[in-house]
Amino acid sequence: MSLSKPAKSKKMADTPETPLYTRPSWDEYFMEIAHTVSKRATCDRGRSGCVIARDRQILVTGYVGSPKGLPHCDDAGHQMKKVLHEDGHTTMHCVRTVHAEQNAICQAARLGISIEGATLYCRMTPCRVCAMLIINCGIRRVVCEKKYHAGQESEQMFAEAGVEISYFTDEVLKYQNQ
Repeated sequence: MSLSKPAKSKKMADTPETPLYTRPSWDEYFMEIAHTVSKRATCDRGRSGCVIARDRQILVTGYVGSPKGLPHCDDAGHQMKKVLHEDGHTTMHCVRTVHAEQNAICQAARLGISIEGATLYCRMTPCRVCAMLIINCGIRRVVCEKKYHAGQESEQMFAEAGVEISYFTDEVLKYQNQ
């Protein structure tokens, strides 16, 4: 499903040479904040950020990083694992870090913030494990910038669980050592 860009409000230009200001939609606003959060990420394979919001208010954020007190990819290098899939193909995954979505959910738990009924904003389709956490936390909507190359299972779980997922683009995110 593609996220249709809603109509934006426009402010009148002061002069004919001044371009009209285009105000971002709420989805665009929260996705831009997720991009800013991603700047704290500590794995160059997937510098992702996540924002969880409800009623147009940010509840928590999270970014890709190692568990507290453990070395980060940026400092110690990647901890790559080969994953064999049912159809026989293999993919490489860095397992040193916690995903942005997982860190945001953990932050909510640590702070005692309910994320029931919230919307989660992230870089790409959440992985299978993140999708399961999102479903069990009661998040009702997921907005992704792009698709994940192995996101079909997550999309199917979201559909079965009644979690809406939408994308800014149908483009699949490419990254190093995919």
